[in-house]
Amino acid sequence: MKSQYISSALPLLLAAFFSFSSAASPHDDFLRCLSFSSNLSSSIANVVYTPNNASYSSILESRIENRRFSDSGTPKPLVIVTPLLESHIQVTIHCSREHGLQIRTRSGGHDFEGLSYIARVPFIVLDLINFRSVDVDVENRVALVQSGAILGELYYKIAEKSRTLAFPAGSCHTVGIGGYFTGGGYGVLFRKYGLAVDNIVDARLIDANGRILDRESMGEDLFWAIRGGGGGSFGIVLSWKLNLVTVPSTVTVFTIGKTLEQNAIKLIHKWQYIAPQLPPEMYFGISFSRTNSSQDGKKSVLASFTSLYLGGTEDLVALMHERFPELGLTSKDCIEMSWIESMLYHGLLQNQSVEVLLDRDYESSFTLPYYKGKSDYVREPIPESGLLGLWSRYSEDDAASGVIGFFAYGARMAEIPETATPFPHRAGVLYKIIYNVGWRQEDNINNGKYLRWIRRLYSNMTTYVSKSPREAYINYRDLDIGTNGIGNTTSYARASVWGRKYFKNNFDRLVLAKTMIDPENFFRHEQSIPPLRKR
Repeated sequence: MKSQYISSALPLLLAAFFSFSSAASPHDDFLRCLSFSSNLSSSIANVVYTPNNASYSSILESRIENRRFSDSGTPKPLVIVTPLLESHIQVTIHCSREHGLQIRTRSGGHDFEGLSYIARVPFIVLDLINFRSVDVDVENRVALVQSGAILGELYYKIAEKSRTLAFPAGSCHTVGIGGYFTGGGYGVLFRKYGLAVDNIVDARLIDANGRILDRESMGEDLFWAIRGGGGGSFGIVLSWKLNLVTVPSTVTVFTIGKTLEQNAIKLIHKWQYIAPQLPPEMYFGISFSRTNSSQDGKKSVLASFTSLYLGGTEDLVALMHERFPELGLTSKDCIEMSWIESMLYHGLLQNQSVEVLLDRDYESSFTLPYYKGKSDYVREPIPESGLLGLWSRYSEDDAASGVIGFFAYGARMAEIPETATPFPHRAGVLYKIIYNVGWRQEDNINNGKYLRWIRRLYSNMTTYVSKSPREAYINYRDLDIGTNGIGNTTSYARASVWGRKYFKNNFDRLVLAKTMIDPENFFRHEQSIPPLRKR
C-alpha cells in the first residue's frame, strides 16, 4: 500500500539537486523518496543537504558543541535535513524507515557523547534549527516553545514580558530545548520548583508512523516517558507547553572562593550537611578547579561556593550567618539583580547584555571545546579523607582543565516522588556531582590522557557515591556505562546496565512505553530505550 506521503505521479523534480549516482544506494533511494513526496518537492529541496552541497559542512559543524566529534574520523550523516514544516519531518521519517536509515535528531548539539549527530550505521541528521518559536502568555503564566529553540531564547522571551516570571532550567543558554527537556533538566530554581519536566503540561510529538500526537492522543504513559526518559527513543518532540513560575523582582547571588589553605576541605565537608537542608529559595553549589593562587605559589585547588537566593541581601546574609557562619558571607559578597540577570551570572556571562541569550553560536572563554563528562549522586556525606583524595587528583598533570561541580538537592526535589517522571534522583539525594575534563584542539591527538584521568577519578569515587545502582544523569550521557562506546543497544539485558543507573526502577516503565509507541525500534541509538522483543 502506498504511503500517504508518497505520490508516484510526481516527477523527479529534485533529480538535478540531489545529483544521484548511477549505482543505487540507501542514500540515493532516500533522496529519491524525498523528491517524490506529495506537495513537498520544491519546499523540501531548500532544507536538504548532502556532502555535495557547499553548506553541508558548515551546517553540520555549527552545532557540534563537543569538538571531540568533529574530526575527520567521526562518522558523518549521509544527509542533513533542516525542516521548515511538520510535513518535512513526517516525510523524512517515512523515507528513512523505507530505506533503512537511522535518524539522529538535533536541537542544540550539546549531547555529551554526540549521539544527536553521529552514528555507527548509515544515518541522517534531522536538525530542528528552524523549529525555534517561543510564545509567552503572561496572563495564564504559560509558554509554548519548540524543540529547536535554545534556553537563552526561552529566557529572553519570558523576561521581555515579565520581571517576575521565570522557568526552572539550566544556566548554559545555548543548550537546545529538545534534548534538555527529554533528559529532565535541572537548574538554579530546581530546589524551589523542581526540574524543567516537572513543569511541562503538554507536548506535540511525531511518532515512527508519522502521526502527530499531543498529550491527550499520546496517552499518559508516553507523555510520562518523554519528560525525562532521554532523547531519541520515542519520537521527535516538536514543541512543549510549560507552566511558568514566579520569582521576586530582585534576587541575590554570591560566589566565594576558598583554597586548601583557607580551610576549604572542612567547609566542603560541612556544606554537605547544610546545603540540602536550606530553604527552597536557595540554590547552593560548589565548583572545583585548579588555580595558582595558593600562598606558596604552587598549584592548588579553588573551591567556589556559588548561590542564587530568591530574596534580598539582608535576608540571605542572616540565613547564612545562622546556618553556615563558617563561610563568612557578608553583604559585600552579595549582588542583587533581576532573575534574567542571574541567568547571565550563573552562565558566566556577567559582562554581557541580555541579548547574548539569543546568540546560539556564543563561545565562552571559560570552557574548552573538547571535553568528556560523567556524573554521580551522593546520598551519604563524603568524609574529609575522601574529599582530600578528590582534591589530590588535581595535582596530576592531566587535571589542569578538570572541573568538578557539587549541586545541592533537597527541598522541592525531595518532595516529588521518584516515579512522577522518569528522572528518579529525588528523595535521599544530598547532591549531584558532575566531573568534566576539557582540552584544546592542539591536545586532541593526545586526548587519551584526559580520558584516562576522568575515568580514574570516577573509579576512585566509587566508595563515596550512590550504590545499587550507582546513579547517573541521562543528560550527562556517558557511553562508558554499559555500552563501551560502540554499537546500537537493542538488548534489554545490556540496556538495563545503564538504564538502571539513569532511571532506576523507572527503566521498566520506559521499556513498556517504548514497546507501545515504537515496537520496531526505529528511533534508537547506543543508549536508547529498547522495546520488549516479540516472542
